[in-house]
Amino acid sequence: MEIPPYPASRPLALADKPLLDRLCADIQPRVSELTFAGLYLFRNAHEYRLTLVADSIVLRGKGYDKSGYFLPPLCGNIAHALDILFTDGLDLYGADDQFAAKYLTAETLQMTELRDSFDYLYVREVLATLPGSHFHKKKNRISYFTNRHDYSVHIYSRDHLDGCLDLLDTWLLNSRSEAEGSMRMEVEAASEALQSAENLGLEGVVIRVNQRVVAFALGERLNQDTAVCHFEKADLFSEGLYQLVNREFARLLFQECRYLNREQDLGNMGLRSAKLSYHPEELVRKYLVTSRNHKKPVALY
Repeated sequence: MEIPPYPASRPLALADKPLLDRLCADIQPRVSELTFAGLYLFRNAHEYRLTLVADSIVLRGKGYDKSGYFLPPLCGNIAHALDILFTDGLDLYGADDQFAAKYLTAETLQMTELRDSFDYLYVREVLATLPGSHFHKKKNRISYFTNRHDYSVHIYSRDHLDGCLDLLDTWLLNSRSEAEGSMRMEVEAASEALQSAENLGLEGVVIRVNQRVVAFALGERLNQDTAVCHFEKADLFSEGLYQLVNREFARLLFQECRYLNREQDLGNMGLRSAKLSYHPEELVRKYLVTSRNHKKPVALY
């Protein structure tokens, strides 16, 4: 697949899926961003572009604050590609501890922990069974919902598309947040994920009450022993529903995986508290890396 050489670049496209799938399979990523669907669905929100740096394929993007960055190179001579990118004044986003230990040891590099971007990693079986006293409140909330509603659980298919899209619209209407722009981008990404789930290799669960979709979750494989949940939405006014869809996603899907990555909290303290309450096995640390020795920054686009 032809990719323009650095510093030229082009937008990420659906046709890049076979290439990105192969490269991600080779590197077995631990950070939630590095799946094709995760990148493609947020290509507009982060303006992702693909380029070739020396012999390495690199994705460049922008944060919600429009600051530019590049993601860890996916192949080739990664160390050489990093030298070029850092020399040109570009920042690296999304390096984890393993990548840092292998490639980011130079004294000229400054690494900053991005706590809001840490991924929450859980043992899938724990989320599927909620064992012991740690999860007593979760189980009580699930019982509260299941004892009051005639509900059904389904594997996601296009038969549920319209109901899931209606739920997304309602969820956005009922949500109030200072990060309204990023929430709208998330809903747009989730809408496309629902419509293109089969082509993107996404799997999901749906919960219905009286034939109405009240919750869904979608995800995919991240690496050999880990799945990632990209989207989880539920009726905001039904107590216990988020706990139920969380459990059913872990129980019914990716049973061959030991771990489930439930992505980051983006600094939302309510979401952080909820994710921590499930007792993650690990927080996958991510770093922003800058070089103290660089030329004048180049234009990203």
